[in-house]
Amino acid sequence: MTRLAGSSKLLRAMNESAALAHLLDPGMLTRSDLRKLTALSTPTISEVLRRLTDAGLVNVVGHNSGRPGPNAEIYAANPEAAFTAAVSVRDIGTSGTPSVTAALCDLTGTVRARFDSRVDFLATHPADALVDVVARLREEALVPADRIRHVQLGVPGSYDPRTETIRHVDVPGFGRAGLVPEIAAALGTHIGVDNDVNLAAVAERNRGTGREADGFALLWIGQDGLGLAIDINGSLIRGARGGAGEIGYMPLYSPDSTHRKLDLQDLFGGAAILELARDNGIAGETPADVVRAAANLPSGEFLTTLADRIAVGLAAVTAVLDPYLVVLAGPIAQAGGDTLLAAVTAAARRTAPLESSLAVTTIDDDAVLLGALDAGLTAVREALITAIRDS
Repeated sequence: MTRLAGSSKLLRAMNESAALAHLLDPGMLTRSDLRKLTALSTPTISEVLRRLTDAGLVNVVGHNSGRPGPNAEIYAANPEAAFTAAVSVRDIGTSGTPSVTAALCDLTGTVRARFDSRVDFLATHPADALVDVVARLREEALVPADRIRHVQLGVPGSYDPRTETIRHVDVPGFGRAGLVPEIAAALGTHIGVDNDVNLAAVAERNRGTGREADGFALLWIGQDGLGLAIDINGSLIRGARGGAGEIGYMPLYSPDSTHRKLDLQDLFGGAAILELARDNGIAGETPADVVRAAANLPSGEFLTTLADRIAVGLAAVTAVLDPYLVVLAGPIAQAGGDTLLAAVTAAARRTAPLESSLAVTTIDDDAVLLGALDAGLTAVREALITAIRDS
């Protein structure tokens, strides 16, 4: 009898989680809609909706009066049931951009607060800074602290989940061992940490050029750093210690070379772009400024040379991964747009050993922040469904 009771409880939880999953995705569904989507009986769907409504996860948001008979109630996930915060920390380098950008969204994905901020991490402990950032989000959105179920952190480095350590990061204080558990304890909620370029790929998969692709490589050309994200059927390849895609460290000269050791960062990182711009007489305060200015010129040696350098990085990517699609992303790709894409495509045909389709990102917003919101929202929704199944 115990086994039967347990099976009944499990079945009920599975029904509830299936219904909630559908309401989280398209939302605005009637009992009849849910019955068709889940293949459950009308009495079962009615009981599931009652339990989800009592739990505060689902609301009646209207009535459908377009059919014969009584008006059907329309259900949707309760946006106030849970929230996720996203915080993108940047190594500002030569870019002059805000060092932190943050946003808060509800369970439906609607952004309720967003802001940029400058933080002096030389004088401020990272945990204290992030607590202040999340508190400001809460205050602007008027959200109780206990409703924030997950905080997703994007960092300009790699994250090793086994040791809970951020590696290859130049932002002061963020590479210290034990920092991530301290941040989680200070925030008092679940925390996720990921490389910023990986999160940009999450946004590209959900919102951009990668939506219809089986898989793609995203080459991030930032104001300062370079990076690579590898998406295979919606799953990201992070490596044994989270360092997959740190392409900026790829050496260009052998150790026994008489030349100074160079890597890809020296070839088309932010400082290299500014130096190339000076050599070609193109003015601009940031790497994105000079690329945008060059893209608006009729022609020029600057974009041709920059494209040749980017093609060197693409040659390594295509030789190792042979991706069907490579997406150029980041502030430099956004600034160069289709003009830079055309130049890189021509250069890649001359350089790359294998053919891959090239595209420029279609995301014109902060891709890292959007990806962090998407990743955090997925974590919150999965946690709610798991809680139903385990309750």
